[in-house]
Amino acid sequence: MRHLPLTLAAAVVAATLSGCSKPSTSSQADQSAGATAPAAALSDADKQKILATLPAPYNTADLSNGESKFALCSTCHTLPAGGPNMTGPNLHGVFGRKAATSPGFAYSDALKATGWTWDAAHVDTWITDPKVAAPGAKMTFAGLKDPKDRTDVIAYLMVQTGYKP
Repeated sequence: MRHLPLTLAAAVVAATLSGCSKPSTSSQADQSAGATAPAAALSDADKQKILATLPAPYNTADLSNGESKFALCSTCHTLPAGGPNMTGPNLHGVFGRKAATSPGFAYSDALKATGWTWDAAHVDTWITDPKVAAPGAKMTFAGLKDPKDRTDVIAYLMVQTGYKP
């Protein structure tokens, strides 16, 4: 009996996460056929070169921690140029883009109403607690409470999504 609640909780988490991994605008057949093949991975040296060009405090962030924390986000978001939208939009080119304008994704009215252009400060506000940042938004992510983790994730996003200073 003692394991039943844990088993039930595991099943709920698995069902929730499996829903996030489904593309919202392209078929799974398209993906398996390579229609959205990811871009070539950056080498560690390339990542460090890009990191060094970022504004403070992102230029000293821990990319490994950022990647690790982004794993929570990757169940719903992709990063490579041309990557598919899933439950959340593809994030390539997000910095400098007006919120809720990525083609092919149906955004909530709450996010559209923010009027934001994505920069590090807005991403930080958003990933701290999306429900507080834009009440009524569709994103169900509980948020990252640790400021260091947010800095690391933002730096990781900047490196991986084509950030231009």
